[in-house]
Amino acid sequence: MEDPVSGPKLVLVFSGKRKSGKDYVTDLIQNRLGSDVCCVLRLSGPLKQQYAEDRGLDLAQLLGPGPYKERFRADMILWGETQRHQDPGFFCRLATRGARQPVWVVSDARRLSDLQWFWSEFPRQTQSVRVQSSEGTRQQRGWRFCTGVDDAESECGLDSGVEFDWIVTNEADAPSLEEQLQPILKLAEEAAEEAASSSSL
Repeated sequence: MEDPVSGPKLVLVFSGKRKSGKDYVTDLIQNRLGSDVCCVLRLSGPLKQQYAEDRGLDLAQLLGPGPYKERFRADMILWGETQRHQDPGFFCRLATRGARQPVWVVSDARRLSDLQWFWSEFPRQTQSVRVQSSEGTRQQRGWRFCTGVDDAESECGLDSGVEFDWIVTNEADAPSLEEQLQPILKLAEEAAEEAASSSSL
């Protein structure tokens, strides 16, 4: 369980389909709050690092947006599933290790087990956020359906059965992201203020 002094005051766990704009939205939040208050944690980071080490692959390219990552995506998903079946919190623990900011933004929850781990470890602080975009918008951003990826648990695990605390619609005809994120940013600012006041005691 968390250390009450150094643990996070707010954990925002984001999920969404490929090309829905999760990274864009979570980076926007971090830029708004500042990196001293908010850290972006990517569950896929430690997964890719372990996978690259196991397979002797180029980690920098696996972390990037290019075709190198896509070539290994299906195998990486299977490998990750095997690790998670052995230990559902494995990648969550690796991703949060060393995080010291009062606001944690998890940019890429993909399975119910990811959310359950945060709910279990940080029950009061965790808020779930779904970023959604239509297939048409995602296609404009370069998404193409890929068998073994887009129909796998890593893409579909949170499509149903979860009542998200917040839903952000990342579409041109939706209210601006700034407007939609306002209540979430307010929560984060309050969490940062709480952390500042408790550290000055």
